[in-house]
Amino acid sequence: MEMGFRWFGGNNDSISLADIRQIPNTTQIVWALHQKEAGEVWQRDEIAEEVKNITSKGFKADVVESVNVHEDIKLGLPSREQYIENYKVTLQNLAAEGVKTVCYNFMPVFDWIRTDLHKELNDGSTALFYENEQVEHATPEDIINKVLANPEFTMPGWEPSRLHHISSTIKQYEHVTEEMLQENLKYFLEKVIPTCEECNIALAVHPDDPPWEVFNLPRIVSNYEHLETITGMVDSTYNGLTLCSGALGSSSGNDIPQMIYDFQDRIHFAHVRNVQRFDNGDFIETSHREDDGSVPVLDILKAYHDIGFQGVIRPDHGRHLWKENSRPGYGLYDRSLGIMYLHGSWDTLNKN
Repeated sequence: MEMGFRWFGGNNDSISLADIRQIPNTTQIVWALHQKEAGEVWQRDEIAEEVKNITSKGFKADVVESVNVHEDIKLGLPSREQYIENYKVTLQNLAAEGVKTVCYNFMPVFDWIRTDLHKELNDGSTALFYENEQVEHATPEDIINKVLANPEFTMPGWEPSRLHHISSTIKQYEHVTEEMLQENLKYFLEKVIPTCEECNIALAVHPDDPPWEVFNLPRIVSNYEHLETITGMVDSTYNGLTLCSGALGSSSGNDIPQMIYDFQDRIHFAHVRNVQRFDNGDFIETSHREDDGSVPVLDILKAYHDIGFQGVIRPDHGRHLWKENSRPGYGLYDRSLGIMYLHGSWDTLNKN
């Protein structure tokens, strides 16, 4: 296992690479070219520049999160052909600069949904919060306005340029069923996985967040059966998973340790974080410590240890602590605490 830290770039993050260097045994920077629009080709020279910046500070840059999939691919429109070709070129360029894994998602319209980015916890910290009733009575525009309320830091998957035509985009999905979306993912994978095999770069789909239908948009990466379907679409180890314990853990029906054992050959990248679930469907993100939430973090780490996981694990969304001014969910302090909890747990597993 290698420990990673998601970083949004020198001009797009409150955290520097020098800060991350001080987190013990954190060797991987999980990165992306966040200025690129979905569907654009990532040029090799701009990839090389970012990789050089990261590696010059002593880190590896093996994992990219995310190369966003254009909406026309998800919708299965004729225009998807060009966007798929662009995606293949991007994968080739990334592989040429040493990238080994690309995390992506196949969620319609929204990469993730929360109703409050700064919900106060009992200890005075704040965290990302999902209020079920509010979503049921809100419009997509209501949620967008909340997420974009802090213009200092763009939120991944919620870039303003993607959201200008939100109403018309959602309307395009009115007649798209779960089965249709699965077929569109299968078509995409059948086209791009041969490229992955040729240049030795793995794709790793991220689960839906939250893992249930919102605004009547279909969800196809939400549970065990979905993961089984996806890994069976193209029989290749390059067709893999980003197993996110927080996204999947928002649903009490997901047995994440069992997923790790059963899909171990397809898990290329892992997010380990905790959420506190409530009976009414709400959830809030907590510290990474198992007792602070509903996710069996220690059992999850034991499962990764048992399978001899060699990929990158990173802490995911953290609380906002000590008045830190940061991108919501992506501050330095709580993710650093999370890393030390994960390291301590892993060290204990090694010792035992």
